[in-house]
Amino acid sequence: MALPSKLKGFNLFHNGENFAGKVPEVTLPKLTRKMEDYQAGGMSGPVKVDFGQEGIQMEWTGGGFLKSVLTQYGALKHDAVLLRFAGGYQAEDSDKYDAIEIVVRGRHMEVDAGTAKAKEDTAFKVTTVASYYKLTVNGETIIELDFVNMIENINGTDLLQALRTAIGL
Repeated sequence: MALPSKLKGFNLFHNGENFAGKVPEVTLPKLTRKMEDYQAGGMSGPVKVDFGQEGIQMEWTGGGFLKSVLTQYGALKHDAVLLRFAGGYQAEDSDKYDAIEIVVRGRHMEVDAGTAKAKEDTAFKVTTVASYYKLTVNGETIIELDFVNMIENINGTDLLQALRTAIGL
């Protein structure tokens, strides 16, 4: 019987800036497919039609005031902000760690500087929406989603290669 792998520690980098000790919490991006029901004559029930990946966002909380984040607010380019989550996961029946890395490129949609109360902890909450997402496990790319370049690479298979070819890209 195996034990589950648990996050033992993590770090977040913002445009290369090391946020070690500054980010107590990250809500990792949820991956959701856009699907719609289709049912035509002669079908006894609906079939979900896959229309691709839904939008991706990463929510994270910093402690204190993060000026460098505010300098990126309102960025004009869809991929102006680079976030890199690096986590070390370990099961209690192993002495090895799995290196989990999530990279997103996008821009900050929301910055909530929280409440200002002297001598109390401050939560600086940020929602970053992404046009690019990449998940690697121990250096191996598992998922890479590049919306602008129409790439959906899942475990080494580009799901959109045939469509790009069909439309002349």
